[in-house]
Amino acid sequence: MALYREQGVVLRTYKLGETDRIVHLVTTGRGLVRAVAKGVRRPGSRFGGRLEPFSHVDLQLYEGRNLDVVTQAELITSFARVRGDFALSACGSTMVEAADRVAQPAERSTRLVLLLLDGLRALDRIPQHPSATLDAYLLRLASVAGYHPYLDACAGCGATGGHLVFSIAAGGVLCPRCAPPGSRGLDPAVPVLLDALLDGDWRGLDAAAADPRVRRAAAALVNSFLIYHLGGRCGRGELVPR
Repeated sequence: MALYREQGVVLRTYKLGETDRIVHLVTTGRGLVRAVAKGVRRPGSRFGGRLEPFSHVDLQLYEGRNLDVVTQAELITSFARVRGDFALSACGSTMVEAADRVAQPAERSTRLVLLLLDGLRALDRIPQHPSATLDAYLLRLASVAGYHPYLDACAGCGATGGHLVFSIAAGGVLCPRCAPPGSRGLDPAVPVLLDALLDGDWRGLDAAAADPRVRRAAAALVNSFLIYHLGGRCGRGELVPR
């Protein structure tokens, strides 16, 4: 069996038998990896608390028939602060669940890993509005998965301008000529926030999402966009506070 080394993020874990644990990771070179960490639940395990959800780790594994086996684990970043706070953990759990559903085995996932780390680091800074950080991650995840939302130009004809009709099916904003008759326009602040969620600096999201009404409207669009284009695989967690 081949021995290999990978960096990645722990997405979720499951108990296996009396002392072992199954670990799901998204890795840069091999995408989604499912592995078993033997003896991890024994007192004094050599893995310690390194294989917890959200942890950024450097691993050595060997290939198994059904599950790979973790032989070494070095912790890079624990993100313990995210795990220890209810609101941050709820957002982080939705992030890793979405990554788990988008990542594919044996498929390079460098962009996905980097995005997930960016999102977890943003949560680790304890933002005022964690839900805005989550929405930014989900919208960027859609782009990484191949469903980049059109926000700067009409999704129908490509006309530039500050268009205020958003079509989930079309994949972004529509100009007056392409918008269906009777379409209701958005509050002009909503596309501005969507643009910040998609391309803005993570540290500026609290200021961009300061208005709760605009934040809720943008969140509803992000959630609908993910459900429509990713088949409901990456919807928002119900416990994420608005």
